[in-house]
Amino acid sequence: MINLGESLALWIERKLPRPQLRLGATGRPRRPVKRIIVFGRMPNPTFDYYFAARLKAPGMPPWQAVDIRHGNLADLDSEGAFIIVCRYTSAKVLTWLEYNADRLSGAGLFVDDDIPAVVTGRDASLRYRLILCFRALWPLRRLSRHLDIVWASTPHLASTLQLEDVQVLPPAPPETLWKPRRDESDVVANAVSDQVLIAYHATGVHLEEHHFLRPIIEDVLAQRPQVRFEVFADGRSKLVWRDLKRVTIRRPLPWKDYLNDADRRRIDIMLVPLAPSRVNDSRAPTKRIDVTRYGAAGLFSEGFAFGQDDQSAEMRLPYEQTTWQTSILTLVDDRTARTAAASATLGLVVRAGSESGMGLSTLSANCATGLEV
Repeated sequence: MINLGESLALWIERKLPRPQLRLGATGRPRRPVKRIIVFGRMPNPTFDYYFAARLKAPGMPPWQAVDIRHGNLADLDSEGAFIIVCRYTSAKVLTWLEYNADRLSGAGLFVDDDIPAVVTGRDASLRYRLILCFRALWPLRRLSRHLDIVWASTPHLASTLQLEDVQVLPPAPPETLWKPRRDESDVVANAVSDQVLIAYHATGVHLEEHHFLRPIIEDVLAQRPQVRFEVFADGRSKLVWRDLKRVTIRRPLPWKDYLNDADRRRIDIMLVPLAPSRVNDSRAPTKRIDVTRYGAAGLFSEGFAFGQDDQSAEMRLPYEQTTWQTSILTLVDDRTARTAAASATLGLVVRAGSESGMGLSTLSANCATGLEV
């Protein structure tokens, strides 16, 4: 039964802007693509997970990524350019897009979160929800007049957009994102150590999952003195982890710093719980890439993002505390099981990365013959 608060949230959500295709859009560029310009808050994981490798694939036109906060739009060549908006845009970019509309080959939007559900949900802070409205939702009223293509990161997310033609673009990470540059001596030292580092890297958007893990980790630490736990937390989520010994609370890192962090060290076990929710149903399995980059054994929630338990070495669990606690203890005690789990996730990440060789077929197929490349 839906309560009054949920009813109000659903009513508000129905009123929020959603992406629409322009009148006459066919899901393809309007004319041959000379170049691609990607707008977003650069650098960011979304661009790196979904576009960095695809744009470098054979047959793709020249491209450039422009930070919507600092980019010099006056220097951009709009003639024959296809515009990709990666999650966020700005008033400055929208004005440039409107001014150059007749010279463009088209425009597309990529989304990788059910943003209306995040905005009306309870986990994200009010500040973050307002930021999402300002950066991702309100601009859609102007942006949708120009959109030829909308991409979504998962089939489930595509189904929430209420558009007849949404193209699904799964993650396709380049090797540099999952293959860290750790010193081999660090790996050897880690392999002979009895210490086990468990980590949960998330933000306040996953407040429910922080509460879910707290009693589990408290019990694991009590039973296994060789275990240390590291959590990324700020705001309300930071308060969840107060007063626990052998727990390191770290503020979430900027994207480039997070990548560098994995180059310097290794994590033994990484936890990726996802509470059953409409927001989490739309998530893509990008956290596998982070798990692999740290060389960790991952524990993942069953569901849309990571699939169901298929008896493979990758551990996918129902969202139930006793099961998670037992599985964590199993991995703490069994180095061989950790290695098998890490290898299974690595295989899935490598397979996802192979998708990048196809580029963005909708755009590469429309590149003009004989144009500058």
